[in-house]
Formats: sequence, C-alpha cells, structure tokens
Amino acid sequence: MTASGYRNPPRRTIRNPGDAILAQTAAAPRYPNACPALIPTSRERSGKISGRTQEIQRLVGRSLRSVIDLTALPGHTLHIDCDVLQADGGTRTASINGAYVAAKIAAARAVAAGRIDGSPIVEPLGAISVGIVAGRMLVDLDYEEDSRASVDLNVVQSASGTIIEVQGTSEGSERVFTREALDRMLDAAAAAISELIAQAGRALAAAGVE
Repeated sequence: MTASGYRNPPRRTIRNPGDAILAQTAAAPRYPNACPALIPTSRERSGKISGRTQEIQRLVGRSLRSVIDLTALPGHTLHIDCDVLQADGGTRTASINGAYVAAKIAAARAVAAGRIDGSPIVEPLGAISVGIVAGRMLVDLDYEEDSRASVDLNVVQSASGTIIEVQGTSEGSERVFTREALDRMLDAAAAAISELIAQAGRALAAAGVE
C-alpha cells in the first residue's frame, strides 16, 4: 500500500470535500506475483476503469472517510494505492486494512513535516470476510471457500464497534440466511476485526507511529 499526500487537490475535490480521500486499485502489474483479481485489463490500462475496480476503489474510499476528519485536511488530498500482491481471496478487505495503515503513517509524517496540525484519523478500522460454507461459519474466506459459500459477507468496522459497511450475498442451493445467522456472522467479524486492529497497531508501533 502507498499513501501520497498532495497540497493542491484535484478540481473535483474542491467541489466535493468528500473526495479528499481517493483510492486506486489498478497498479498491480508492476509486480510479477500480483493478485490476478487486481491486475488491470487492457481496457483499464488504456484509462478506462472496470466496474469491479470502481467498486473496490469506492469501498476503500468510503471506509477511510468514515474514520478521517476531512476538515483536518484543508487543501490536501490523500491518495491511496492499494496493490494486493499475493492473495487467495479477501482482496477488498485486505485493501482496506492496508490502506488504513498506510494512511496512518502518511498522516504522522505530514504532522512531523508541519504540513498539517494533527492527525485527521479519528479511530482505527478493520475489515474482514465471513461466510457460511457447508453449514459452517468461516472467517477470512479463501478463494475455494468463497466459491462454495452459501452466504458471504464483507464487514468493515471501527475500533469503537461502529459498523461502517456490510456487503453480503446469499447464493447457491442453500439459500437459508436468517437474522440469527447474520448476527452470529457480525459477531465473528467484530472479533476478527478487533484482532486485525491490534495487529495494525503493532505494525504501526514498529514503524514509530502511535
């Protein structure tokens, strides 16, 4: 993940302050072991972004904006490049987790350089997938598990427990998806996200970022 700060934001950012956080997920071909799901097509390389890529970019952007005080970034744009180099599923949630760490480091460096007064990040966040496969609930599904899941959720949640986003599908022959099952899946996601946030905190501490 790479986070870049720009002093002069794009013109559309001036019209829409919500665009002060921009995410991009189409730079993976620089790496020989890039996750195939994130390698841009020839259409994307020509400058035309696919619907799937747009969806992931918007998801990452929405997630970050939910925990960032945009008023603390006057005249700045934070651009996040999300390249999942190796993965077997969970590329959306991996992008969000990595984007948070990159944004946190970028904010700390901007404060140290005197470009902004304080970190605009209000609280940590994390994201995880959870699904039901052959009647069993699984967290952080890989590709094979995801392809067999009767229910699949992507959950984004803040450290305080606020649910930022839930994306879910129910498909296949086992279309049983009860409210009780949803609650159990959200509880499992919350527990996993708490651990992911703790891991992110340790990684940030190792990088000298509080």
